[in-house]
Amino acid sequence: MTMGQDGGSRRRGSNLPAVGTYNQVLVLDLIRRAPDGISRSELAERTGLAPQTLTNLTRRLAVEGLIAEAGKVIAGPGKPRTLLALNPESRFAVGVHLDPFVDKLVVLDLAGKVVARAEHTPLTAAPGPVMTASLADAVNDLLATSGVPRDRLLGIGVAAPGPFDPRDGRLLNPPLLPAWHNVPLRDQLHTATDLPVVLEKDVVAAIVGEMWFDRRDSVSNAMFLYYGAGVGIGLAVEGSPVRGLTGNAGNIAHMIVDPTGPVCACGARGCLGVAIEPEVLLRAAGIDPAPYSAGSGLPGALRDLAERARAGDERARSVVETAAQRMARAVVEVNNLLDLDTVVVGGVAWSALSDVLRVPLVEGLASSRASTATLPVTLQDSLLGTDVAAVGAACLILDESFTARPADLMITA
Repeated sequence: MTMGQDGGSRRRGSNLPAVGTYNQVLVLDLIRRAPDGISRSELAERTGLAPQTLTNLTRRLAVEGLIAEAGKVIAGPGKPRTLLALNPESRFAVGVHLDPFVDKLVVLDLAGKVVARAEHTPLTAAPGPVMTASLADAVNDLLATSGVPRDRLLGIGVAAPGPFDPRDGRLLNPPLLPAWHNVPLRDQLHTATDLPVVLEKDVVAAIVGEMWFDRRDSVSNAMFLYYGAGVGIGLAVEGSPVRGLTGNAGNIAHMIVDPTGPVCACGARGCLGVAIEPEVLLRAAGIDPAPYSAGSGLPGALRDLAERARAGDERARSVVETAAQRMARAVVEVNNLLDLDTVVVGGVAWSALSDVLRVPLVEGLASSRASTATLPVTLQDSLLGTDVAAVGAACLILDESFTARPADLMITA
């Protein structure tokens, strides 16, 4: 990839007739990333496509309702340039995040705007088909209240902790979702809603969402540290998410970050997952997690921990600083392996604790003697807020439909 003057990477088009679909998606993606509109001459300069090819492509996109003219702009001599802009309401996607405490559901338009959201309390003691039917009802209710036309829906993206079997969309044995073990969620949800369904790990959904919202390709090579009820890493390399052979990449819960830390269920001491588990931190700070663990109040308990740390409670402050050191160790080790240097952090636990975790985490990354990075490791908050996994799940659908990748150019016999 080559870098443009605006700092974003430029992906070159092709005038070969066999790759029209790739070119169409490439042009749409560039239009999507230009909120004020973009002219055909700018598209030609960025893609290298011939003027007639661009005219045909933009006409086709307009006929499909994906783009529309957005006025004209005068730039130097000659006739004004016509700007093309995305039609956000031309397509929509649903995102679902399966969570141990409360499922989150969102509807996104093509620009990534959340047009509707809802929460769904999971049925933790019901058979798989009953749980799936309940989730499908929640999706259908959300769609009914959103007013989104059914024929503009692309599908449903589901983000869940792994592991899962990508062949039949079956959740295997995610430790935080015991009721969903061995449930073929993808096919059951498709049958119940009559919509295409994509199932991915929550960390993969998160990094896909970040890339979808990132207009300048600043996270094309990055890791997403997801910190919620559990912890995981989503990875992007050269603008593509890293899924691994079975789609289950990103499990760092058993990376040992503190040999003196708490004992993990695996038998080791100091695994990252248990070392920064929200309930472990609360107990260490003298906060009883029991009133929160049965429902969706865990973020409130973590905010209580953060408030105590800000108020000068030494016990709370020590817990937060220790958690930051453990997180820094994990990030450094992953970065040593992949040389990404950009870390995006999000999730409900991070949202609750970020005010007190950020500074010691940044300091830990900068002062690590284990780091082999030649560039500073930069930390940035997720663009997707507290609904990161649900929004990312919807972006899975948008990304699959409307992101141009060189792999799409492969010709098979």
